[in-house]
Order: sequence, then structure tokens, then C-alpha cells
Amino acid sequence: MKKILLYVGLTLGVMTNVNAQSNAKTEKKIDEIINQLTLKEKVAMCHAQSKFSSPGIPRLGIPELWMSDGPHGVRGEINWDDWGYANWTNDSITAFPALTCLAATFNPELSHEYGVAIGEEARFRKKDVLLGPGVNIYRTPLNGRNFEYMGEDPYLASVMVVPYIKGVQENGVAACVKHYALNNQEEWRGHINVNLSDRALYEIYLPAFKAAVEKGHVWSIMGAYNQVRGEHCCHSDLLLNKILKGKWNFDGAVITDWGGTHDTKQAAFNGLDIEMGTWTNGLTASAKFAYDNYFLADPFLKLIQDGEIDESVVDDKVRRILRLMYRTNMNLNRSLGRMNNVEHTQAARKVAADGIVLLKNKNGFFPINPDTNIKIAVIGENATRSMTVGGGSSELKAKYEISPLEGIKNRFKNATILHSIGYASGPSAYGREIPSKLNADSLVKAAVNVASKADVVLFIGGLNKNHFQDCEGGDRKHFELPFGQNELIDKLLKVNSNLGLVLVSGNAVEMPWLSQVKGLMQSWYNGSEAGNALADVISGDVNPSGKLPFSYPVKLNDNAAHYFGELSYPGDSINQYYKEDILVGYRWHDTKKIKPLFAFGYGLSYTDFKISDLNTDKQIYFKGDKIKVSCMLANTGKIKGSEVVQVYIGKPKSKVDRALKELKGFKKVSLDPGKEEQVEIEISVDDLAFYDESISDWNLEKGTYIIYIGNSSDNIIQKQKINIK
Repeated sequence: MKKILLYVGLTLGVMTNVNAQSNAKTEKKIDEIINQLTLKEKVAMCHAQSKFSSPGIPRLGIPELWMSDGPHGVRGEINWDDWGYANWTNDSITAFPALTCLAATFNPELSHEYGVAIGEEARFRKKDVLLGPGVNIYRTPLNGRNFEYMGEDPYLASVMVVPYIKGVQENGVAACVKHYALNNQEEWRGHINVNLSDRALYEIYLPAFKAAVEKGHVWSIMGAYNQVRGEHCCHSDLLLNKILKGKWNFDGAVITDWGGTHDTKQAAFNGLDIEMGTWTNGLTASAKFAYDNYFLADPFLKLIQDGEIDESVVDDKVRRILRLMYRTNMNLNRSLGRMNNVEHTQAARKVAADGIVLLKNKNGFFPINPDTNIKIAVIGENATRSMTVGGGSSELKAKYEISPLEGIKNRFKNATILHSIGYASGPSAYGREIPSKLNADSLVKAAVNVASKADVVLFIGGLNKNHFQDCEGGDRKHFELPFGQNELIDKLLKVNSNLGLVLVSGNAVEMPWLSQVKGLMQSWYNGSEAGNALADVISGDVNPSGKLPFSYPVKLNDNAAHYFGELSYPGDSINQYYKEDILVGYRWHDTKKIKPLFAFGYGLSYTDFKISDLNTDKQIYFKGDKIKVSCMLANTGKIKGSEVVQVYIGKPKSKVDRALKELKGFKKVSLDPGKEEQVEIEISVDDLAFYDESISDWNLEKGTYIIYIGNSSDNIIQKQKINIK
């Protein structure tokens, strides 16, 4: 036994570069280890042994594999065999902003900084797989988990996810990109069968996953709960065998979402590697000795022993699991990690501030001078409510959380800060709503009284992480603000018209009061530094530069998924049909000429910018070429700021239906006042191809294309034609 342990121990040092995707020596050692494993040991590695771990092989020194939620912070420690918290005292972490905020930064460099920081925290907590990031497409504003994802545009999500993955994996911790694929709603998520065209699948819903694999070199992928074309995604031949492991050559491990497995033979043959959470409902219930009853446990073992499944099937799964281990817990050269250090705090605050979007600023309502002696009424439950708890699997045990009220008090020392809650929503609970016990009329009366005494009113409302809000396990029931906020805002405006509003949410909402408020900011679930980051922007210490990663429709039926009725969303409880096809988000608004309330890519600044002199390096391009788009960007205002130059490209008179234009490049540029800079953005001609269903492959159409440049999808400054030969 000592000889075997020493032998395997020596193999651990082979992979010295955690980013290496193919290493012949490592593969040879993996084969040698597989030859030493019994069939029962191989099968055991393919399924969980606890809520968040799968077993190793102690006799060979192969460690257990430990996983943890989630995409914006390492979750508190969960009990071995139930969903209760273990009540450790050393598992409080830095909470980072939710991924809607990260996407709103349009800043890939910040995404890498975010990934490094969260990866360090996961590594310090001795986690091998971090269950995130999420890149499901924002299809409907009712989706309860939109706050965990990167918006409606596949290009934006693709660009932002890659540096996050690389940052996490630099620490020897695997990112696990989720939920693959088409988990774009929580309603009936465990069984709804998604029907869509190949074009929509390849052009809209898969690109961010593809980028994660081919450019981010992600080490693990999590399957989704739903079905696509009659097969559950966690063992879908189409998604896992044909696309992920076939077309994209993914060499990592596929992990189920918890409870996402439904059939042993499909799990065996259709690309699943590690089964987690089965024989629970994914949340609360469990069976005694459940782990041996998993589809990839004793039933899998018996089918192999009976000759119905060849042993090579389990060998491939084990090979992938061992490869994952060599990159993580069997890599002796990975760092030790860090947690709750000042750099992580700074990263969290920077991302939060960079992602806040200024949507309206009548007569320069924002910023509010922090040095003046005024009365500020801060009204709204979200001014004080914790947003790191609740929301489902992404809930966090934060070491601290600065609320908006606390952040404003910290920054506005000379002001008199008045506060009233105004409305109440009740505590967070998974899978059910718990009404508040506070009297709604009394809360409104108190808030109106406070507002009447103030010079400025800051209403901090929006959604929260309760069930039927921004939460896993259920979609929103309504598009409007909940808990009587619209009525409260109307009453506040009647006693004080000098009102600015901060929406804390991961989703768009209806805004009947928009014309009456003077200022509007879209904040997000911004983690430990949420209040400080918000105060940074309100005070003008930080000039807002966030851009919306999804469109705000005026009304719900202006959203493409809802326009086509219940069969499109949420389906008939068995099937649903993506009738809008490729026209998701701004593609729908542009092409159908439906004016959004706020467009994709929109966001104001405290300074002014001018985009001019659009140019391309050539007029005619060929397949394989790079289009070099340039323009001049000038800061014509009085303070330093950042602008996101956005390049969209459209194909008029195409032989297939296309969106008017699609985002193909962007760049965030910081400029001092009075300065200008030439901005260059490179776009591959090959990225202008469409997915041609007649040949089941990408097709680059020749002819005239139009380049659009601007600072949001509905604010195009200049256009230019090019030709593809």
C-alpha cells in the first residue's frame, strides 16, 4: 500500500500549469490510475457522497472533490447530508456583486479581477469546484434567476465570462459554468421541454457556453434542470455528446444540477460525468443511504456488471474526473488562497460602483453634494434590507454587508439623514412567501411624513430575494414593483417632488412614475460593499459608467417572449416554444420597431461624451479577415468619466431573417475632461456568419453589411457600409 500511495503521490506534480488543457504525461498517469481502480471504485467517483462532495479513493491517495455555490460568493458550509447550515464560525466571506452588475460594467478587466478574488476565497475554503458563473440568457424579465446571469446579449456574456473563468481557475479552482442550457425561467424548470430552432440555439443561447469552453478553457459544466427536445439537459445527447464534447472538444467534467438526473442509461451514454443531488428534491428531502441509489451508483454498476454497458463508458467519466482533479485538488502547485482581505473588498466595491447604471438625471439631480448641510430622506425597505441572504443557492454568509442607508450615512456626514422603511415585504424563505407582520398603512403614513420634512428624497426600492421576486425556484408573478411601492412613490411625490429613485434588483420593472421622478439609478444586488458603492456614485466620488445588460420594455408584452402568449412563456407546463426565435431583447425591439423604456447598453454619465469619425481599415473584406473599426471619443464635459463605445453590425437584404443589428464589439474608455482618444475595436469577419439550418453549420453571407457605432443599442451615432466578398 505504501508503494501505491507513493507512486500516485509522485504523479500529482506532473501538471504544474493549472491552465493546461492537454498534457500527454498527465493523461498517461490518469490511464495508469484507472487501471488500478476496481469497477466499484470507478462508479463511486461518478456520484455524490454528500450534499457537496463526491468520493475519492483513499487507498490510492485520491482526494474527495468538494464543490460550493455560488457565482458571486462562496456559500456558507452546508451539512453533510441535509440542507441545513453547519454553523461554522470561519465560513463568512466577502460577498461580490451579482453577475447582472458585473455584466453592466462592460469591463472584461474587472471581470478577471472579480474571478481572481472569488477564486482565492474558494481556494482558501478548500473548495475544488465553484458552481458558477451563470450565463443563461435574459429572455423574460420575470425569470427569478436573471440576477445570477450576464444579460440578454450572447456576445456581451461571451466576452465577460471568459476572464471570470480564467481568474477563478488561476487559483486551481474549477469554474463550473451553468446552467447548460436553456434554463431561462424557474417556472416548471425541472421538466419543461424547450422547443426552439437551431438558429436560436446556436446564435443566442449557446455562444457564452461555447466561449467558456473554447476561450475560457473551463474545467467543468453544470447541466440544466429543464428538457430540450425531449431529453433532460443533464443527460442530453444533443447538448453534451454532439455539441459540448463533440463540436467544442470539451475535455472537462459535466456535473448535474442538484437532482437533475432522471435515467441511468441516458446518464451513462449521454455525457454526464458526476451526478449530484439525486433522491432529494434538490432542496430539502432526502432518503437514507441515498447516494448508493443514485442513477450513476448501484444501478449503473449493475448494468456494467450485466454487460449492458461497456466498462469503457465509466472509464471515460473517471478520466474526466481525474483530469479535473489534476487541475484542482491533485495539483500541488496551486495557491493557498485568501479570504476577506482588503483587495477583495476593493474589488467588490469597484465592480459594484462600475456597474451601477444612471438611467435618468433631470436638471442634474445626481450627484448630491456630500458637503452641503441638507436633510435627506432615505425611504424604502431596500435601504436597510440584507441582499446577501435569500435568493436560493446563491445566498451568502457575508462577513459584513454595508446597506445603502449605512453607506449614505458614512459619506454624507454634513447632512441630516432621515429614514423611514415605507413598505415591508416579509422575511426571505425558500419556496414560499411569508407576509410582513408590519402594518402597511402605518408604514406609508410615516414615510410620507418624513419625506415632507426633507430637502431631498432618495427612494431605495425595487425587488428583493424573496420567493416570486429575484429568487431561485419561482418566477415573478408581476412586472410592476411589489409591496405597494408604486402607490407609495405617488404619495411621496405629492409632498416632495425633489425625489430620486434607486432600484435594487436583478430585473427590469414597470415604471408608471418615471416622468415624475428627477433621478433614477439601477443598482443591483451588490454584496458586501453595496452601500459604500452606491454612496460613491450618489456623491459623485465615482462617475457612473454602467450600461444596461438587458432591455427594459415599457410593458411586459413588449418583451418578445411574452408577445407570443403562454405557449412561448411559460409554456403549457409540459412544452414551451421560443416563438421569438433569434429576436431576443434589443434584437426584438430594433427589428419590430418597439421602443423600449430603456435600451440595452444604455447608461448616463455625470459628464458628456462625443463619438465621431467612424472608420474602417478597409471597405472590402474576406473570410478570415479582421475588421478594424475606429472612432474618436471625446470627453466634452467637466469631469473624468468612462464611456462604452459599442459596435453593432447588421446585414440588410439577407437571405434569412436577421435582427436589424447585433453587438459585435465594445470598449470601455476612461477620459479626463477635454481629452479625446482614438478607439479601435477589432471584429472577426467570421463572427458575422449566421447558423444555416440547411447545412447545419455556420454560413458567412457575402454582400453589404452596415456597421453601427454608438453608446447604446438605440443611440447610434454613425453608420458605415462594408462589403464581404
